[in-house]
Parts: sequence; structure tokens; C-alpha cells
Amino acid sequence: MLGFCEKCHDMVEYYIREKKMTKNIKGKEIEYIGKVAICSECGSEIFVADIRDYNLKMLDNAFREKEGLISVSEMELILDKYDIGKRPLSLLLGWGEGTLTRYLDGDIPTKQYSDTLKTILNDPKDMKKLLEENKDSITDVAYKRCSEALVDIEKENFITVKSEDKIDHVVKYLLVSCSDITPLALQKLLYYAQGFFKAFTGEYLFHNNCEAWVHGPVYRSVYYKYKNYGYNPIEENECDYTDIELAKIEKEILDSVIRNFGCYSGKVLEKMTHAEMPWSITRVGLRDDESSDRIIEKDLIRKYFEAIKLKHNMLNISDISDYSTDLFNKLY
Repeated sequence: MLGFCEKCHDMVEYYIREKKMTKNIKGKEIEYIGKVAICSECGSEIFVADIRDYNLKMLDNAFREKEGLISVSEMELILDKYDIGKRPLSLLLGWGEGTLTRYLDGDIPTKQYSDTLKTILNDPKDMKKLLEENKDSITDVAYKRCSEALVDIEKENFITVKSEDKIDHVVKYLLVSCSDITPLALQKLLYYAQGFFKAFTGEYLFHNNCEAWVHGPVYRSVYYKYKNYGYNPIEENECDYTDIELAKIEKEILDSVIRNFGCYSGKVLEKMTHAEMPWSITRVGLRDDESSDRIIEKDLIRKYFEAIKLKHNMLNISDISDYSTDLFNKLY
């Protein structure tokens, strides 16, 4: 990579490192993790337009998080989830027809508008009510597409699958999608699935509690079901896709977790979770080999994975690979 160094007065190679940055916005100190380009010749910081743009985006994300405002990626998720365009959604909400377009282009929404968008993102029932009450404000084509998307969500049990049963469906999906998965690896994939699903959708994939055991995060009911396999791969030949009740978005996130974490052994995944805040914070004061049934609070998991999503600028589910690769490289 080449950039112009004012000190060297020449085009030079540079490397990039992360840097904690602070910016005052409207009287508030906003902290975020940005990047700087360093001249390989003299060690000075140099200007690179792409890095400036990246830092502006990270600052914007940090400001939105501090103020509790919806992110651009979350707004894009609304459009995708309900198969609706920017203009029709603005009209359904009673806003100017270009309002959502401005927000997607980077304008900061008010807290009231942000909360409205978060509500329909997290609750399809609110979106359905909004659609029916204001359908006359949009075209028949837009109404039909959104209605069909809502029907698909209901069919896929996005709302109706019981939370106490959901983890069983997730486990089955992992077992039929992964080869030679051990109980140790299964537990860690469940943990990562829970964290990233919350970060990308605002909802928990399942509501079972996770405990901070010696070998990492563990879901107790799943442990007892498969503990007899020990360190051997789980063989569940009766599992198939026909009785797995998961929504499309749930399967997509699980597939990304499988691609990006399922490639590692259970012991590698254990080491990864040990390096992360939720498990380590929960076990503060315990010896490394000390048994514990302490629950890793869901809010800890939420905060950690939302911060990871922000730090790695994850706009798409496939961006999970940036984190898994970075974490592995730091540990090995």
C-alpha cells in the first residue's frame, strides 16, 4: 500500500494500526476505535482517504450507539426483512417520502424516529399493524410485497416457535450441518450463534441461560444430553432437516457461524471464548479449574457482540469472518 508522506516528501509504503480516538460531538465525548496509516520509512502518520472515511463511519457508529440510535445496517435490515422500499416505508410511517433515504445516506435520525424504526425492526406485529393502518398511502404492489414477507415470517415461525424449544432446533441444525462436531465445539457454536444473532437482529436466538464453566460457555441442558460422547463427535443419525423449525434469517446466521467458527476444533473454540469478555468477566475470582454454575448474563453477551459488530464494521452476516480470523490470529 502506498501513500504520500509529508515528512518524507515521497510516496511510501505504509501499514495500518488501530487507535483509540475521541471526538466531541454536541458537547459529548465520543470514544471509538479508528485506524491510522503509518509511514514505513519514518513512522509518521500519513493521510489516506479510505482510512479517513473508515474513521468517520466508526465515529458515526459510536455516536449512534452512545445515543441509542438505530444504525444504517439495522435500517437496511428492515427493508430486507419486510421486502419494502425506502419511499414506501417512509410513507407508511407518515414521514416525508425522502426521509428514510436521507437516513440511509448518513443523516442522523431523531431519537423519536429512531425508536419507531427499532420497534418495527424487532416486532413484525407492529410492522403488520402499521402496514394495514396506512396501506392507502403506498402502491398496491408495495403493499402486496410487504404483506407476503410478513406471511413468510409467520410461516417460518420467526415469532411463534417456543423459546424453550428453539435451542433444540438450533442444535439439530448444527449437527446436520457440521461434520464431526464434538460436544465441546457444539457448546461454543451455540454461544456464537446466540451472540451474533442478537447483534444482527436485535433478538435472542433462544432464551436458555449460558453458564461460565471451566471449559467455556455451556448450555446445561445440551451438555447433559450429549455428555456421554465425551471428546468424540456426536452421532445423531435420526436428525434431518424436515423437523427443524428455523426462520430463513436464523439459518443464514447459523450458516455463517458454521463457516467461520465450525472450521476450528472444540479446544480452539474454547480458547477463543476464554479470551472474550462475557466468560472472563463472569468467572472473576474463580480459579482456572474451579467449577461454577455462574450464568453469563444475556446483557453481557449482547453488549460484547454488538461492540464486536461495531468494531469490525459488520454490515453483512458474512462479515463475521473478519472477527473469527482476527481472533484466531491473535491467539495462534
